[in-house]
Amino acid sequence: QVQLVESGGGQVQAGDSLRLSCVVSTYSFVRDAVAWFRQAPGKEREFVAAIRWTDATPHYDDSVKGRFTISRDTTKNTVYLQMDGLKSEDTGLYRCGMGRLLVRVPDMYDYWGQGTQVTVSP
Repeated sequence: QVQLVESGGGQVQAGDSLRLSCVVSTYSFVRDAVAWFRQAPGKEREFVAAIRWTDATPHYDDSVKGRFTISRDTTKNTVYLQMDGLKSEDTGLYRCGMGRLLVRVPDMYDYWGQGTQVTVSP
């Protein structure tokens, strides 16, 4: 059973930075994509960024391009999301998911962590 554990969230001011971490218990060549999604109260889960584990190919939502950077450390089985220039609209519960394909659809990810809360004040 694959487990994902997120950390690094917090309450910050607009313009601040945070780095989220997603530790994956077991890497599998079959499930090569790790993605970050976020969900604000009353809204649907939305795609933020994803990375292919094998070659670190990144993919970003347009709303975070130029501000967020996704990366992975294979020696630590960890995927990071560096978030700079945070805005109030970035507020939400951030969860990482692991799946077979680098896609924007949450249902395509098989394993999920519990999430870490990010709150950005104006």
